[in-house]
Amino acid sequence: MLNDVMTKCILVVDDEESLRELACICLEDLGGWEVIMAESGSEGLLKAETHPPDAILLDVSMPEMDGFQCYEKLKANPVTQTIPVILLTAKVLPDDRTRFAQMAIAGVITKPFDPTLICDQVAELLGWNGSEPAKP
Repeated sequence: MLNDVMTKCILVVDDEESLRELACICLEDLGGWEVIMAESGSEGLLKAETHPPDAILLDVSMPEMDGFQCYEKLKANPVTQTIPVILLTAKVLPDDRTRFAQMAIAGVITKPFDPTLICDQVAELLGWNGSEPAKP
C-alpha cells in the first residue's frame, strides 16, 4: 500500500514494549510508513524535536510524563507544535472526552487497537487517504 508520494514518518510513543512493537510492525508493513519508536514522553519529545515526524501516536497513560503532559510540551515547542497528534488510550472516561474535545488533537485510537485496521484509522484521522496533499 505504498503511496507514490514520499513515505510518511510516524513517531510511536508508548511505554508498553509489546504494544509499541505491534503498532510499528503494522504501520511499516501494512501502511508502508517509516516508524520511530519512543518508550517515554521525554524520549518522544527529544525524537520529535530532532527528527520531526509527519505524525505522532501518543499513549495517554505513561509513567513520569503522561500523554497529556507530553502533548502540552509538543504544542509549546515551535519545532513540534504543528505535528498532528493521535492519542492512544485504553480508557476513555467522560472527563477525557471533554478534555480531548478541548485539545487540538487529530483523533483518538482506543487500545487494544485492531492491527489490521490501525493504518486505515491513522490515514483517515490525518487525511492521508487518496491523493490529498499531506499537511505541512
